[in-house]
Amino acid sequence: MSQLSLGRRMRRMFIGDRAFYEKVIAIVLPIIVQNTISNVVSLLDNVMVGRVGTLEMSAVSIVNQLLFVFYLCIFGGLAGAGIFATQYAGARDDEGVRYCFRIKWLIAAAMLVFACVIFLALPRQLIGLYLAEGTSPEDMQKTLAFGMDYLLVMLIGLLPFAVAQIYASTLREVGETRVPMIASISAILINLIFNYLLIFGKFGFPQMGVTGAAVATVISRYVEMLIIVVYTHIKHAQYAFIEKAYASLHIPAKLLKDVFTRGMPLLVNEFFWSSGMAVLLQCYSVRGLDVVAACNIASTVSNLFKVVFLSMGNAVAIMVGQSLGANRIEEAKDTAWKLMAASVASNLVMSVLLFALSPVIPQIYNTEPHVRHMAMQMLWVVAIMMPVYSAAHCCYFTLRSGGRTVITFIFDSGFTWGICVPVAYALANMTQLAIVPLYFAVQALELIKIIIGIYLVHKGVWVRNIIEA
Repeated sequence: MSQLSLGRRMRRMFIGDRAFYEKVIAIVLPIIVQNTISNVVSLLDNVMVGRVGTLEMSAVSIVNQLLFVFYLCIFGGLAGAGIFATQYAGARDDEGVRYCFRIKWLIAAAMLVFACVIFLALPRQLIGLYLAEGTSPEDMQKTLAFGMDYLLVMLIGLLPFAVAQIYASTLREVGETRVPMIASISAILINLIFNYLLIFGKFGFPQMGVTGAAVATVISRYVEMLIIVVYTHIKHAQYAFIEKAYASLHIPAKLLKDVFTRGMPLLVNEFFWSSGMAVLLQCYSVRGLDVVAACNIASTVSNLFKVVFLSMGNAVAIMVGQSLGANRIEEAKDTAWKLMAASVASNLVMSVLLFALSPVIPQIYNTEPHVRHMAMQMLWVVAIMMPVYSAAHCCYFTLRSGGRTVITFIFDSGFTWGICVPVAYALANMTQLAIVPLYFAVQALELIKIIIGIYLVHKGVWVRNIIEA
């Protein structure tokens, strides 16, 4: 009887009813569709750049890793205000959401200026960090030149990216996920078309190589921004937060202080986590530019299979955050565990698919056989670890939903810099360990992180309503 009772308790804790999953699907499906299409196109973009050459692909990979730091800083910076906006949305407080929208503008503008100064002042030095000493001088110069050309064009797209994220994140926080999806898909298709036209010079367009890939991305960013901004203002009655959003710059001093107090750790977290990922790639690059190319292939392909658990993080942020904002505390706890179980279960399926397809997908790249083989082995590592990634991702968003941003920072960036980076640096620079075992050793550290995450979620340190705190 006790075993039967335990089984019932476990089912009640981890498995929801039909209404629960219908709500999850309504939130997650548009995000999954958006992210899937985005990653399919990123894969095709990657393949197109790869057909130009391995050095070009490595250069684009290096620059995108650097820009990734900015992108995640935008996400992290906006997330601080987003935690409050989600809880205000749960409490049906449109004015509170509007204040958070204004705060996002302040944060994004500051980060945009800072990023442009850094990238314009130190482009050669930043790209040069990834050029291993064993690389021939000719290859180093070519890779540096390709990277510089790509970076300078991509900087033009940082503004529309930031503006689109301000609008899209706020729409998601009030429960609207379709509009960001439509805007993103439209931009993605534009990006794909212009990549083909400008990389290879088709239908009378100039053949621009990696610069063409950057121009295509910038065009798509402006398209995405225009669609989402124009639609939001046209439907202003439906999205009440946008009404009078620009009538003044007024933000309550207490809210501004609370957002920066609780939100700053998220911004710092995203900066340190993304820069930690950049440092990990730099550690791997000690083994040569071919490793950078293989990591690029593995990352691009695996992102296509990670869309489910990455999207489930949004469901955690929205559903748990709104429950906390409405003071439905027990519902928030229940939702967090059920979403984590759903994420792990769905990603077991994705893990099997990735493992089975890993020998096949890298073959579409026009690069050296040993690079494709290396990428395949890295994909096997990702496939094995994917259920662990999904649980850790849900833990992160659960901790974040209650505004426990310092704990979130320690859990995410603290773990990356305190454990992952030192281990990767030591293995890369102090041993002769081959790249795939090295890569596996670093990824396997995530097992430690998930134990910590589950303990923190179970302890309930994240449970609180911050808009009434």
